Amino acid sequence: MSEVKQLPQRSEIPAEQTWDLTPIFTSDDEFEKALASVKKKAGTGPDYQGTLKNGAEALLRALEEMLEIFREAEKIYVYSHLKNDQDTANPKYQAYHSQASALLDLVSARFSWFEPELLSLSDEEIEKDFAENKKLAGYRHYLDSIRAKKAHILPAAQEELLAGAGEIFSASSKTFSVLNNADLKFPVVENEKGQKVQLSHGLYGQLLESSDREVRRQAFQGLYSVYDQFQNTFATTLVSHTKMHNYLAKVRHYASAREMSLAANQIPEAVYDMLVGQVNDHLALLHRYVALRKTLLGVDELHMYDMYTPLLGEAPIKFSFEEAKATALKALAPLGEDYLQHVEEAFESRWIDVVENQGKRSGAYSSGMYDTNPYILLNWHDSLDQLYTLVHEMGHSMHSWYTRHNQPYVYGDYSIFLAEIASTTNENLLTEYLLATEKDPKVQAYVLNHYLDGFKGTIFRQTQFAEFELHIHQKDQAGAALTAEALNQYYGELNARYYGKDAARDPEIALEWSRIPHFYYNFYVYQYATGFAAASALAKRIHTKTPQALEQYLTYLRAGNSQYPIQVMQKAGVDMTQPEYLTDAFKQFEKRLEMLEKLVESRS
Repeated sequence: MSEVKQLPQRSEIPAEQTWDLTPIFTSDDEFEKALASVKKKAGTGPDYQGTLKNGAEALLRALEEMLEIFREAEKIYVYSHLKNDQDTANPKYQAYHSQASALLDLVSARFSWFEPELLSLSDEEIEKDFAENKKLAGYRHYLDSIRAKKAHILPAAQEELLAGAGEIFSASSKTFSVLNNADLKFPVVENEKGQKVQLSHGLYGQLLESSDREVRRQAFQGLYSVYDQFQNTFATTLVSHTKMHNYLAKVRHYASAREMSLAANQIPEAVYDMLVGQVNDHLALLHRYVALRKTLLGVDELHMYDMYTPLLGEAPIKFSFEEAKATALKALAPLGEDYLQHVEEAFESRWIDVVENQGKRSGAYSSGMYDTNPYILLNWHDSLDQLYTLVHEMGHSMHSWYTRHNQPYVYGDYSIFLAEIASTTNENLLTEYLLATEKDPKVQAYVLNHYLDGFKGTIFRQTQFAEFELHIHQKDQAGAALTAEALNQYYGELNARYYGKDAARDPEIALEWSRIPHFYYNFYVYQYATGFAAASALAKRIHTKTPQALEQYLTYLRAGNSQYPIQVMQKAGVDMTQPEYLTDAFKQFEKRLEMLEKLVESRS
């Protein structure tokens, strides 16, 4: 019997392939001391409650004290979550993460009075404070953002109760995360070489790209056989989270949970509806691509496990991590020398946790806070897809670097709405580079296939997720029972509508909702789609060297939270309240679909 290939333990990974977290805390002991210090400070520090009416100096003192404690608590939280994510089965770092999460809840409760008390001040009092103390001018946008929520802030005592219940409200999300990342045991399957391998989240994506259809089928059915066993549990966690989200919207006097989520960044709900409408208007393009996929794969039935394998057989191009780093630097060259310098710093200073190990959080992300490096988590497997993941997450990290080096702490972050634009601009630049430099028609076809799959997975698929997320919130708000059966039925029908008549209705895909962590992020996923479309417009401006395009782009990266996202993007040259950026993206998709069709025709 052949030996089952297992993932390595965390301790077996070479240090150079792991991130270096010592710039945050030099040791776990230092983390524990900081945790205790901030916990004490949050519980017994100066209490400014009731003082905001005393004038500009009092407002400034309270504001700066609050921001400083949050800043220290965020640093503790980032360290704990990075340590936990590198091995989610490690009980020590599970405890650290739990303690850090509790600390953030404590700090939130400690200052829960601030917003209600600020909102009790009249506009005249606030303007008088700005006139009396010029230091407050730097906080005007931040304070104005709070005051814009005046109708939705509760009295101080009620705000304290909500803040104190933060751990309870996040219980469903945490349960999903532990179950999905640490407790689920997936079956052993065979890879292309006939080796028995332990199926994992990271390996699943790789196996679905296999040119061996039986490998794809085994991975697909093997993965979903596990989710099928736990579908009622996952329905409970997702529906409980949805109920929590709807409850908070209700008590805060929003018409819906979606309105509450989008209002945090002043995003009009029309932006969401316009995305869903435009995607549905252009589903014929996705159906055309699905039909091409069915024809090129030469199958009688196109299954959902056939959606990710290269259309033209075995991939003619792969990248090791070292090769990917070199290619990334060339592809991102249009962003200028300063940008490239910081990308090189990320490579050289161990900001990246590269390979998969047992217990490691699945997927990829960029994370950090104002006083840390913008770290990147990967689960690397040699492929073109992983190269795209690298430049995508690097886009996030460079966005973080530019923001934190050009904004004060109060504006030293940015909304997800803006973040996905930076990451996918990098992806678009990589596509342009590869199409320009790879002259082999097979490679060009593969890159076009990858782009079309990326568009499918980002604009079409994430909008499909957005429709599902809106549906379950609306159904719960209307009092409907959301059982696993009801979720499966709706999701299966939604998936069939998106992929059209040429895609088989695999029963397993109706369970896809059960394994998507982003459904616990509260109307997060639509921003992947809007971000991809906006990035297409920005990359085109940069690639064609439109006057001022690069400087406008870098200004966007530096902006952070100093303005509302829609305003930031308008200054970058893209108005996301209008449909043109979406229709232009669909034109690009159709153009590259035609390019692939012609390449295929020329080979036949």
